[in-house]
Amino acid sequence: MSGRPMPCDAAEISSLFLFEKLSAEQLGRLCGAGRVELFDPGPVFTEGDPATCFYVMIEGTVVMSRRVGGDDVEVSRTSQQGVYAGAVRAYVGDGKPQRYMNSLRVTEPTRFFVLPAESFASFMHEWFPMAVHLLEGLFLGTQTFQQAIGQRERLLALGSLSAGLTHELNNPAAAAVRATSSLRDRAAHMRNKLSAIASDPHHSDALKTLVDLQERTAERVSKAPVLSPLEASDREDELADWLDDHGIQNGWQIAPTFVQGGLDVDWLEQIAAAVDEQEILQSAIECLTYTVETELLMSEIEDSTTRISHLVDAAKQYSQLDRAPYQVADVHELLDSTLLMLSGKIGPQVKVVKDYDRSVPRIPAYPAELNQVWTNLIDNAVSAINSAGGEGTLTVQTAVVHDRLLVEFRDTGPGVPAEIRSRIFDPFFTTKPVGEGTGLGLDISWRIVVNKHHGDLKVESVPGDTRFQVLLPLTAPDPDTEPDTAPEPAQEPS
Repeated sequence: MSGRPMPCDAAEISSLFLFEKLSAEQLGRLCGAGRVELFDPGPVFTEGDPATCFYVMIEGTVVMSRRVGGDDVEVSRTSQQGVYAGAVRAYVGDGKPQRYMNSLRVTEPTRFFVLPAESFASFMHEWFPMAVHLLEGLFLGTQTFQQAIGQRERLLALGSLSAGLTHELNNPAAAAVRATSSLRDRAAHMRNKLSAIASDPHHSDALKTLVDLQERTAERVSKAPVLSPLEASDREDELADWLDDHGIQNGWQIAPTFVQGGLDVDWLEQIAAAVDEQEILQSAIECLTYTVETELLMSEIEDSTTRISHLVDAAKQYSQLDRAPYQVADVHELLDSTLLMLSGKIGPQVKVVKDYDRSVPRIPAYPAELNQVWTNLIDNAVSAINSAGGEGTLTVQTAVVHDRLLVEFRDTGPGVPAEIRSRIFDPFFTTKPVGEGTGLGLDISWRIVVNKHHGDLKVESVPGDTRFQVLLPLTAPDPDTEPDTAPEPAQEPS
């Protein structure tokens, strides 16, 4: 956009605080390289366009805004003479093409001194070489430092997740090892008992009956009902009494195993009817005990290995291994995998409530990076709950709000004080104790949601109810048009 050209008055330019220390010769060169333009109410330049000019306001009113999702959010509004915007970093020698980091418009006829970016860079290097070196070091050093700390933040998160995953995997793995060891012992006892019965030729018919009973008992164990503690206790007493009445040794030890396997007195009566000799009945009961224990142990091993498989699947879902970085994703799968990965850190004292709207559509996104957002927000919520005593509720909700997908994380922690709420997305700002946070978790989350997904990240907080709301578009532009790195934060008029 361009305004109406007007004469450049060196005396007027010298009244602007940026140029008040320049010599008459330097002011003359400024006027020769630049120009004064009058802009009617409307846009001056637009965020994302090539940064071709440096603007210094002589008189009028300017409004600076930043694109957030699909909306232009006003950053600042001022009538102060001398404020500047535009190609403010044209002199930085990083070799990258400069683009406007925000949009500028005027609300009344406004005059600017307009200097081409190339001329601005040339004058800065010629007139202020030391300042240019210092500013380049500041800009580029801060960028490098932020990247290094960002990498550190990711490593810390990875270490925390690895510890949690190791803990979660250890429980089912240890259970499977214990069950396997017990299973080997039970199988050995069963072989010995069957061998003892088979050694007597008079018991061949009983052996056939016993093998049939084993098969039927195994089927019954797989269909065992779930009993309440009171029901299980009553049935154990009934079975123990029956076993005692029939002269079975150690009936009080056998009864709980039979109850867990779904056997009852009627089933034992069928066994007694099929095996008429007392000696064989004792051996049959013991053999069937091993059968029930074997089936229960195999079920335990199956449950443990299934749990391990689910954890591995969750880890793959979380890390998005072997998947395209940009894809159409189910946000609920991403949330579930993150919650499972963080379950060790969340702990048993934090109640997790999933309030999912299963009708929400799949969205085009960068799933691995969204998982990083969920990780940061869940970690902050758990930390807040822990700071308030360690017990509380984390609610994860999804919904469609005004053609955007809402993912909300609500915790019952102490809340975010109003005086720092506007700063929590700033780089390096943290309320955690020294050494516990880098202050980049929310900054990284903001950049992923706003800059990369064209969404929005908001916070609403009162004591006992803090809500971080992620709003994502249901459709997104071609990922090939997305920048590889997040753009710089908005520059305010100075």
